[in-house]
Amino acid sequence: MDQKAVQSRGYIVVFSVLSLIVGGVVGYFTPRPRPNAPIVVSTPLPTALPPAAPTPAPIRVHVTGAVHDPAVYKLTSGSIVQEAIQAAGGPASDADLEHINLALELRDQQQIYVPRRGEANPPPLVSGGEPGSAGAAAAKVNINTAMASELESLPRIGPTTAQRIMEYRETSGPFETVEDIQNVPGIGPTTFEGLENLITVGS
Repeated sequence: MDQKAVQSRGYIVVFSVLSLIVGGVVGYFTPRPRPNAPIVVSTPLPTALPPAAPTPAPIRVHVTGAVHDPAVYKLTSGSIVQEAIQAAGGPASDADLEHINLALELRDQQQIYVPRRGEANPPPLVSGGEPGSAGAAAAKVNINTAMASELESLPRIGPTTAQRIMEYRETSGPFETVEDIQNVPGIGPTTFEGLENLITVGS
């Protein structure tokens, strides 16, 4: 074999080995790209909504007396006497509204009676619907402890007379008998007849 050919082949082998060595070194020290970290999307848990407040049931009241359309009416909870009278077409021309507490809040199954002017011994203005006994007759009003709104629910007892009753209790002491209410200015025998079975002085 020619000496030059052998020498050339040797050079080729040496260069091949060196190339492999250089390539390995370069590849070792060349930084490799890191794989991208996975993107984590955090979905917030749905916030629990508070339970909806129950809608109060409507109340049913019987409006009678001096109104245009006496009947049973369905009103929203918290309605007052004035709204019940308006639902019944409004007061008649001869209605006596001076002795009615129009702001009194109503309960289910009550009856509202609108008296006529000059009417003697009208029934209770608001009756029935006592708590725990649907349609039961209203409890007697204790004239020694009743607030103005309770006194005004009595027939022919308006805001002025209710205030007089409370002032009498403060100055003269509690009523000893139901008849003593006649000592209050503005309450005579005729008015007392309509109150006698509706009031009490307590035990």
